[in-house]
Amino acid sequence: MPKGYKKSPESSPKPEPEPDSSANEPEAVQEAPAKKKREVKKLTDKQKLDLKKHMDKVKGGMSATERKSHRMKMMAKMRQGKSIKVSHKEITA
Repeated sequence: MPKGYKKSPESSPKPEPEPDSSANEPEAVQEAPAKKKREVKKLTDKQKLDLKKHMDKVKGGMSATERKSHRMKMMAKMRQGKSIKVSHKEITA
């Protein structure tokens, strides 16, 4: 074989598969329960409409990434039950 070539995997001996030890263990071992997913509160249609109006009013002087960031922050606050006014004040403060 030319220098630098590796041997093909077929020529190397294959390792023996280990015996399945889980078949011999008792079934008393239990797995940890799956984590609960956090339930996401969705915005109501009124909240969505209010947010849209707010974003139209505020968009002057913001880049696209700043608008998106502001919108995401506003949505997070509104899901907590806060109003547009309170949410905006907390974000800009």
